[in-house]
Amino acid sequence: MDAGIEAEHCVIVGGGHAVAQLTASLRQEGWSGPISLVSAEAVLPYHRPPLSKAFLCGADSDDSLLIRPRDFYEKQSIDVRLGVRATAIDRGARRVTLDDGTALGYDKLVLATGAQVRRLDAPGATLANVFYLREIADVHALRAAVRPGARAVIVGGGYIGLETAASLRKHGLDVSVLEAQSRVLQRVTAPEVSAFYARVHEEEGVRLLTGVAIEAIEGDDQGRVRGVRLRDGRWLDADLVIVGVGVLPAAALATQSGLKVDNGIVVNEHARTSDTDIYAIGDCTRHFNPLYARWLRLESVQNANDQARAAALALCGKPEAYRALPWFWSDQFDLKLQIAGLSEGFDDVVVRGDPRGTRSFAAFYYREGRLIAVDAVNRPKEFMLGKRALSAQQSADPQRIADESIDIKDCFVM
Repeated sequence: MDAGIEAEHCVIVGGGHAVAQLTASLRQEGWSGPISLVSAEAVLPYHRPPLSKAFLCGADSDDSLLIRPRDFYEKQSIDVRLGVRATAIDRGARRVTLDDGTALGYDKLVLATGAQVRRLDAPGATLANVFYLREIADVHALRAAVRPGARAVIVGGGYIGLETAASLRKHGLDVSVLEAQSRVLQRVTAPEVSAFYARVHEEEGVRLLTGVAIEAIEGDDQGRVRGVRLRDGRWLDADLVIVGVGVLPAAALATQSGLKVDNGIVVNEHARTSDTDIYAIGDCTRHFNPLYARWLRLESVQNANDQARAAALALCGKPEAYRALPWFWSDQFDLKLQIAGLSEGFDDVVVRGDPRGTRSFAAFYYREGRLIAVDAVNRPKEFMLGKRALSAQQSADPQRIADESIDIKDCFVM
C-alpha cells in the first residue's frame, strides 16, 4: 500500500454481508488507516439467508447469525456505530451526516446500503400481523405469531415466499401461497422447475394459488388480520400475512448526493461509483458483467462478498476487475437448490434426472446452443461442474447432458 494513504479514513455505510467482508478484506489487503462502520440496524452484520429458514421458527439465537464475532471489530480497530442512519453526503467536503446529529469526514466512502422490501399495495396492508422478511427485527416481530395450527398466507411465490412456506409448514402452520403469475418462480426458472416445486410444496401440505390478485386484507375490530379476499371472490382465513414480493435497491442516499443511479448505484469493475472517492457494493449496486455482456443488479451473498473483495483491493491500490459468475442457493424442505449463472433469456432447457417422480435433478439452460445457467436440486456434482464450465465460458453437449448413463464429467465441451 502507498505509504501516503496509510492514515486515510474509510467510512462504510451499511450492515450486511458486503460490510462484513469489506472490513476483513481491507485489513487483509493492508489498509492501516481508520475504518468507521455506520449501520441503521442495531446489530452487527449477520447472515440473512437463515431469516426465512431455521431462524424464523426460533432454532437459532441472534449471536449464531453473526458473520464475524463481536470481538473481530475491536481487534481490527473498526469504529462501529450501530442504530445510526446516514442521512446525507457532502461530496465536496467529503463528509457524511448521521441522524444522531454527528458527522464523519472521509477520505474514501463505501456505500453498502443493500435493498429494501417492496411494500404491498392493497387495502389492509398495514394491519397488525402483516409482516415482511428482510431484517432480523422483522423476524423477531413475526415469531410471536408463528405457532402450530396458525393460518399463514404468504404473498409471493418466489424463493423467499417458498422458503418461508417450507419453514412454516415444518413448524406445523397451515400455509397458503399466493402468486400473481401463472406459476411459482416464473421469473427465474423454466416451467419444469416451477412444476417440480409446486408438486413438492403441495405434497408437503402447502396450498398454492397462482394467477391470483388480492382484493383486500381484512382485519378484526382490534386491527389484526382475520383473512384475505381475492379479486375472484375467494376468501382465505388468516392469522398472519407474510409479504415477499421482491426488493428495491436502497439508493436514496446515492441519488441525493448526485451519484449515477440506474436501477441501483452504478459502479465499474472495481466497485467505484461516478465519484472517484466513493465505492458501492452489494445489493444496492448495478455493474457490467463481462460473462453475460450486460448490466446486472444482483441480490446475492456471492455478489456482496465478491464485490467487497474487489472494492478492498482497489482501495488498497491493488485493483483487480470483478468478473465473477453469479451463483445462488435455496433450501426448502429436503431440497438443496444450487444455481450457477443466469437463465434469463434461455431458448432451450435440458433436464437431467426426473423432476416428476424424484427430488433430485438438474436443469441446464441454453441460449442459441450455448450453456448459460444450471439449476441443480440435490445434485452437487452437476452444480459444481456447471459452475466451473460457465466461469470458463465453456458449454455442455445437451444430448449427453440428458443421458444419465453418461458421466456428467464427460458432458462438457472443452
